[in-house]
This record gives sequence, C-alpha cells and structure tokens, in this order.
Amino acid sequence: MLSEFSFLSQTVLSFVRRKKTEIGIERIDREPKLCDFQMVGSGYDDRDPWENLHIPKTAEGKKPAMVNGSKMTYRYYLPDAAFSVVLEVPPGKVEAIVQALQCPVWDIYLGRKNCVPTDFLYRGIFQEEAEAVNRAKEIALEKNRVEEFRVINDESDSYVEAGEVFTLNDVPVQFGSEKKYHDRRVRLIYAA
Repeated sequence: MLSEFSFLSQTVLSFVRRKKTEIGIERIDREPKLCDFQMVGSGYDDRDPWENLHIPKTAEGKKPAMVNGSKMTYRYYLPDAAFSVVLEVPPGKVEAIVQALQCPVWDIYLGRKNCVPTDFLYRGIFQEEAEAVNRAKEIALEKNRVEEFRVINDESDSYVEAGEVFTLNDVPVQFGSEKKYHDRRVRLIYAA
C-alpha cells in the first residue's frame, strides 16, 4: 500500500494566528523555533540484551567507537503551528482511508510523538485540490489563523518559479527492522 501513495500529490498548509487592526488584518509572526537537544542510546548497558537493542549501531551492526554509543540529535518544533494536509488518495482506497482517519486504530502524530492532532483529521472529499485548500483556509479563518506557508510536491507546475526546493528522503517504502525510504522533491512557498 505504501507504494500506491508514494507518487501521489500531497500539499501541507501551515497557519499562524492573526489579529485585526484598524487598517485591516495583520499577520502575527510565528513563535521562534523550539530546539530540543537529545541523546539517543546514552546510558544503556550493552551486556543486557534488551538495553543493547537501544544503542545506535553502525551500518555493520556494531557499536560505534563513541563512548556509550550515544548519538546526539537536535529536534526542531514550530510552536503554536496549525497545519492542514491535502492528500490525493489512490482509486479504490477512499472509503478505507476515510474510515481510518475518522476512527484510527493506531496513534497518529504529525512528525513526532509529542505532536498530536488537536482537531478533526478528516474534513471531506474534494474533487480538486483547490477546493480542499479553500476549505482549509475557511476553517483557519474561523480559528483566527492565516496561511504562512505551504509545502507542495515539486512536480506540481502551478508554482514553478516560487519558493525553495528541497530533497527529502522520507517516502516510506518498507517498515520493520529494515526500513527503506525513497527521495522526493518538495517546494516551500511562503504566503504573500
């Protein structure tokens, strides 16, 4: 099923809070990014079979030469962010996806486990992406938010000259102990 989704369109819209002024609507800039420093694999006993599984390994499956086999990571968050995702769904899978979004069996996160959705996941079926984007903007306005930026597939030809292009290695092809991912190109476009 993952391969069916890998080449379909996905648009992510990010919204920030807004306030009304005497001369119109003024966007409130997002809070500064939050940086969370973490150490993975630190303090585990490599003689304990269970704890040894938590220590990061090299490509050869061996413990790194570093002390304790720890790995330092920096994780960045967008505080007070609101997102809307417009997702193209493979033919024949619409009902199953709607059901899964309305009654999820597994926990759903937006990137990291501490980034849980705080609104309804499913907002309807739309024939065109523009309809879904307009509906997302309407909901955002009801919640006193305005679009800050969007991320689109780079293959889209509607914003060819706008934004910055990134290559991400985040398209899941295989889960399990040997995860595999493919690359995709996305374009980040800031709202006018």
